[in-house]
Amino acid sequence: MNPDFPRDLIPRDDALHLIHALHAVKDKLHDAAQRWELLDENGQVPAGPSYTALLQHATDAQDLSQDVLRLAADFARSPHHTTRTGRTVLKHLASAATISSHAAPHFTETAENALALPRTANPSDRHYLTNRMVIDHASARAFLRRASESLRDAAEELDDHLGIQRFLAPLTRREGPPQPPPSGPGGLHR
Repeated sequence: MNPDFPRDLIPRDDALHLIHALHAVKDKLHDAAQRWELLDENGQVPAGPSYTALLQHATDAQDLSQDVLRLAADFARSPHHTTRTGRTVLKHLASAATISSHAAPHFTETAENALALPRTANPSDRHYLTNRMVIDHASARAFLRRASESLRDAAEELDDHLGIQRFLAPLTRREGPPQPPPSGPGGLHR
């Protein structure tokens, strides 16, 4: 067995803590991507989309992105990011941080177009703004979903790491010093 193997392990409690944090943020991203809808029940953009609600999507997306960035930064500061598993987890975290940061600007552009929509008289301009809103909002939601998937992948990597640790635990246990030979009648003969 590789003598560096024990140093390449992320302690179980640290991995479980990170898995829990990853799942919490992943679920928030996924839920936001599912809940924050622009289209009505008929699949149409409402006649007067709420600028306030759309701007709130942008604000909340920014907060979620900061949560992801904080997770990535905290893990990057830990000694675990240098392990083989840690490097892979950090790669997923960096990807999630980058992807999630793109959601808020798209939600903001959706809100900006919603604000301009009532003042637009030209049907062609109105059609363009409506389509732009749909595309920007869908893109923002897709960024949240993809960031959620990256966090899921990071958690799965840590789960796999813990599985390997459980499998190898009996092999890595150090036995104590050997027992001295028995002495007395049946023991050593002189």
